[in-house]
Amino acid sequence: MKKILVSFLAASMLSSGYLARAQQPTKVPRIGYLTSGTATRDSSEMFRQGLGELGYVEGKNILIEYRYADGGSQPLSELAEELVRLKVDVLVTVATEPSLAAQRATRTIPIVMATPGDPVGAGLVASLARPGGNITGVTATTVDLSWKRLELLKEVTPKISLVAVLWIPTAMGNRLQMKETETAAHSLGLHLQPAGVEGSNDFESAFSAINGGGARSLMVLGSPMFFSHRARIADLAAKSRLPAIYPTSPYVDAGGLMSYGNDLSVVHRRAAVYVDKILKGAKPADLPVERPMKFELVINLKTAKRIGLTMPGSVLYRVDRVIK
Repeated sequence: MKKILVSFLAASMLSSGYLARAQQPTKVPRIGYLTSGTATRDSSEMFRQGLGELGYVEGKNILIEYRYADGGSQPLSELAEELVRLKVDVLVTVATEPSLAAQRATRTIPIVMATPGDPVGAGLVASLARPGGNITGVTATTVDLSWKRLELLKEVTPKISLVAVLWIPTAMGNRLQMKETETAAHSLGLHLQPAGVEGSNDFESAFSAINGGGARSLMVLGSPMFFSHRARIADLAAKSRLPAIYPTSPYVDAGGLMSYGNDLSVVHRRAAVYVDKILKGAKPADLPVERPMKFELVINLKTAKRIGLTMPGSVLYRVDRVIK
């Protein structure tokens, strides 16, 4: 009888331990999301959609900590360090500057980049095939597309010789893009008129300088801050009657003339795939940086009419989407 009682107690204790372990809540992964843009939910919404396609529901089986630098009003370095102190499981960074800030803040927490222009040139990864370290993700290849964008501008406005370039001189990502743009302009026989801005309060003065400098077309470099203020930039370009080309189609949806680049929704969905792989045990160093190879040309004919421009048939023939 005594042996039976001991066996019963042992079984009860084992069962209780098992139930206690079974009842322990599963740890919900926490993602840090860092961008130099504003809290407009644009890119973050695309990222959430990507997570949703993989079965993640924010607030239920995944948590996301959002940090927005708002065009520089909040230092990226401080925001990155704040996310590191929260001990997030993965850091998602939008564009080059936030990625660099995250890299400075941690060498251990996995970092998934979304849309940096040249991660190798910026020193974020050793190579696309073998990134090494704690960083991987999806590059938007913005730098490599400068030549094509200038070529399209020249095709739309064949008589131009001077192209204004809206950029952020203090941002490494934009400096890399500008270097490539200068090389492309030289090969196409074009001259550039750089129009630098530091924050969203500088747009009007930048366009005033463009109009006074003689440029009759515009190229806008890729930047989360520009993306957040794309409708404002597109309107200023239209008011100046400047044929302008932008890095992605949301600018054209907001009133810009034309864009040539990646589909941002695809880029952010792929970033979500990288997060999923890392949460399931993959190491960033073993995940090659993905480089989307499909680009889209989008044109807004309403804007063309507004600025008095007739789009050539050679361009319309190649367009992927037209806004009428």
